[in-house]
Amino acid sequence: MENYVGKILGSRYRVLELIGVGGMATVYRAYDSIDDRTVAIKILKDEFLANEEFRRRFKNESKAIAVLSHPNIVKVYDVNFGDRLQYIVMEYVEGITLKEYIETKKQIDWREAVHFVSQILRALQHAHDKGIVHRDVKPQNIMLLQNGTIKVTDFGIARFCRGDTRTLAAEGPIGSVHYISPEQARGDITDDKADIYSVGVVLYEMLTGTVPFKSDSAVSVAIMQVQEEAKKPTEINPNIPKGLEQITLHAMQKNPQERYQSAAEMLLDIDEFKRNPQIRFDYSYFVDNEPTKHIPVTGLPQADNTYSGGYNDSEDDIGSEEFDEEVKNKTVPVLTGIMIALACVVVIGGLIAAFKTNLFGLKKVEVPYFINMTYEEVIAKYPNWKFEKSLEYSTTYEEGIVFAQRPAPHEKVKANTVIILSVATRGETIQIPVLEGDQFPVAETKLRQLGFNVQGIEQYEPDMEEGIVLKTNPEAGQYAAYGEVIFVYYSTKVNTNVIYAPNTVGNTLSVAKRQLEAVKLKVGKITYAPSSVALKDFVLSQNPPASSPMQPNMVVDLVVGSGVPESSNVDITVTLPKLASGSTGNVQVFIGNTLANSYKSVLMDGGSYSINLSGKGSNNTFKIYVDDLLLCEGKVDFTKEPAEISNRKDYKILLMQNVENIQYEKAVEKLVSAGFAKANITAEYAFNEKVPIGYVYAQSPKDIKGYPADQKITLYVSRGPEPTTAPPVTTTQPPVTTEPPAPPQTTESATQPANATTVKTTE
Repeated sequence: MENYVGKILGSRYRVLELIGVGGMATVYRAYDSIDDRTVAIKILKDEFLANEEFRRRFKNESKAIAVLSHPNIVKVYDVNFGDRLQYIVMEYVEGITLKEYIETKKQIDWREAVHFVSQILRALQHAHDKGIVHRDVKPQNIMLLQNGTIKVTDFGIARFCRGDTRTLAAEGPIGSVHYISPEQARGDITDDKADIYSVGVVLYEMLTGTVPFKSDSAVSVAIMQVQEEAKKPTEINPNIPKGLEQITLHAMQKNPQERYQSAAEMLLDIDEFKRNPQIRFDYSYFVDNEPTKHIPVTGLPQADNTYSGGYNDSEDDIGSEEFDEEVKNKTVPVLTGIMIALACVVVIGGLIAAFKTNLFGLKKVEVPYFINMTYEEVIAKYPNWKFEKSLEYSTTYEEGIVFAQRPAPHEKVKANTVIILSVATRGETIQIPVLEGDQFPVAETKLRQLGFNVQGIEQYEPDMEEGIVLKTNPEAGQYAAYGEVIFVYYSTKVNTNVIYAPNTVGNTLSVAKRQLEAVKLKVGKITYAPSSVALKDFVLSQNPPASSPMQPNMVVDLVVGSGVPESSNVDITVTLPKLASGSTGNVQVFIGNTLANSYKSVLMDGGSYSINLSGKGSNNTFKIYVDDLLLCEGKVDFTKEPAEISNRKDYKILLMQNVENIQYEKAVEKLVSAGFAKANITAEYAFNEKVPIGYVYAQSPKDIKGYPADQKITLYVSRGPEPTTAPPVTTTQPPVTTEPPAPPQTTESATQPANATTVKTTE
């Protein structure tokens, strides 16, 4: 492998250092002398230059990312596909991979996991909207910046889903074995729902610290992806909210029709969960009582689990090694018949599942208004709805009255969605029992049975039996809210004068304060920092860090989430004008007076086009232009996540019609049919010997291109030939002659004949 450090590529990129080695490429950090910026350069390895398949995949990556423009996807700046050197110049991302972060944290706090997966889904939705399926979504291909921003990388095996999305027989299934969808493992057709499955696995790993399926060989893992159900995440980490577990498992359904049908659909449930972490979802699946016995596809390899850090290629891609000889020998004789039967069963089962899902799971219904009714009245009046009762302490409402509901009244939801009703109660808080003298495990069990969370704190007591409860905070007899953390102090014979800072990160500020007070430390400076809504009032970092040795009464500074993101983004969909067949235009996006995005050579076919708005601050205006014509404008608030759009106004851009040499009324009719307002069409009449009376001989504007719908249009209409004899004179005075008016002097109007006399009227 040639070392490019110190060399200059393309007369502008000075290679500084090697930062990553993947299966088919090496990645370097480099300096771009023309644009004065640091970039990452991905260079195809020399041994693959003669391999058409690797060259195809390498070019595929550049083509895939080149059409994408999203803050959560790494940008491509330049490409080179020479015979002796092929490289891609990309945005340099300074951070670590999500895989490294998971390995460091073991299990990621569910709030942080939701923050990360939301960004991944927004990136994938943008790619899917462009017709691109990633096909290798895994934590190794996701970069995590210091500010918590996610960047999706490595589109090396991406394919355009409107083209060939069936895995080639020679390739075998493609993707990293622990994250591939069942259809990829079987070598079936893949679409964007394969990426949804992989996102579900990534979320599973973030929450539990482990992938759902493990084995010593890639073949075994691939078979498990097809045949086995993953262990529920809460069986590994009981702190995961039930609703988030449901979202994870729904994304990981074996049947693509029973998963989320798009990244946007999964984001909707994520947003519902953010608003109410106690939410429960109702997903109905078709259950096959005689499940198909799947036989693995011949050609599956052993996994290569080598990992080389960021900017990594898919080294554990299925299809790069030989299949286990024993499995091959058993599979080949019956493979053809089995695969034909399997295809029939899968198609029939898919149709049945799709029918049942469509009948029971996807129909949208409007949520009734339940507020101010008693819970019993709601149950009696709406027997076909599903409800979950949430008792909440209130002195404003009478006991038993519903004072809030989620989802909100009149909101459109899937049929069978569980509605959470907040019911007023005077007894929401629970009295803490007397636990002094109990063994700590006994006290912990009692508190958890009452609905509290528990944190034990050791206190040195050399003369007492080990593990005896000394006191609680709050104290016995006091009341605390359901789910609140109760600190339990118990005896230990271990003598130490050193206090170790507790880990407050991920807890609320109030809990963090009590954590510090419990070990005789004090809260120091509290700094509020930008964060997602889900992290509002949660501790983001602390100084000194957890486990640091400290002395009593020392302070710990806390950084707490403000709930206002430093920056955010939102995808906005506009309808492009429908102009002449095959015509293209340039789309420009302005945030305030600053050009934020530019899209060149966009096909003006009347279709939808997705544009990403990103920025900072709350009071921003945006404008979207097509070839300098305003298409859409409004306000955008980047302090919300996702950013919130308001006061949106869309404008029509219409294709000008050529109406010359047709009768005036027909010309007006043609323009009105194209969308132009009749009130904005005026006529000017003039003598014209070449065009019949009443026919249009010129128009302004004339160019057949896009114009705003309120464009003013002037039609020049012929009055026929100018009379050759003067009219009779009725007085002795000589006739007065005047010069005919000059033709309209506009750059886009047709020039009238020099001998035409013009009479201007307005229709």
